[in-house]
Amino acid sequence: MEKSIRQMIKDKKEKQKARLNFMEKLVPGLLLFCAFLSVLTTLGIVFTLIVETFTFFNRVSIIEFFTNKDWYPFFEGDPDYGIWPLISGTLMITGIAMLVAIPFGLAAAIYLSEYASDRVRRFIKPILEVLAGIPTIVYGFFALTFVTPVLQNVIPSLPVFNALSPGLVIGIMIIPMVASLSEDAMSSVPNAIREGALGLGATRFEVAVKVVLPAALSGIIASFVLAISRAIGETMIVTVAGGATPKLTMDVTESIQTMTSYIVQVSLGDAGFGTTIYYSIYAVGMTLFLFTLIMNLIAQYISRRFREEY
Repeated sequence: MEKSIRQMIKDKKEKQKARLNFMEKLVPGLLLFCAFLSVLTTLGIVFTLIVETFTFFNRVSIIEFFTNKDWYPFFEGDPDYGIWPLISGTLMITGIAMLVAIPFGLAAAIYLSEYASDRVRRFIKPILEVLAGIPTIVYGFFALTFVTPVLQNVIPSLPVFNALSPGLVIGIMIIPMVASLSEDAMSSVPNAIREGALGLGATRFEVAVKVVLPAALSGIIASFVLAISRAIGETMIVTVAGGATPKLTMDVTESIQTMTSYIVQVSLGDAGFGTTIYYSIYAVGMTLFLFTLIMNLIAQYISRRFREEY
């Protein structure tokens, strides 16, 4: 009887061992599949953009695309396909958003990392996460129905559709991204560095600005770049509140159009499949992709450089 019980226990252990060995072999395979799936998805997106963009440039000169200063693709007689009005609108919106998000987001990160108690931090961080989780279409209508009327009280000549209102709201939307990522980078700085600076007579503000901030600079720069990429790629806010007037202007009170809002306009059915206007959205999408790619490469270079120094 005792021998049979031992045999049962032994068999049970062997089955558990076999099951664990099976899982140890299965999990790396699943993880490898997920990694390959991500890579293949990215390659598929890039391949589609390249193929459709070449189709567009077979119909429209690439020189005209990058040198013409007018974007009027819906003119039947003589359409213009100069990308610069869309680029200027995108950069204007992004610049306004960064002027809001970077100072407020970085200030919030410094407070949460260096000044806030655990109780205050547990109260504020969920509020920031709620801001990040609000749908962008809600932000868009908030910009159109609330922010724009408020701005019109200050600037009476401000039209309903303008660049200032969506730029400010996009900046508010990406504050949690800057604050959260920057706070994580600052919190990863060892406390021994803070204690050493305090022991030398530095104030808490000097420790935060002159010690912790430079030490976490690579992570902070990464948060800025992610926020800029998010602002460049924002669609619904600029579509709802920015207007659909492609202009090569730096006047924030005028109606503008960004690259993403143009893609939305055409995707809603303003152009038929196979037309030049239809293929133009892929050329605009490729331009947008190159913008974000170059920015990320520059950010990685800067991050590596500062990380080596610290």
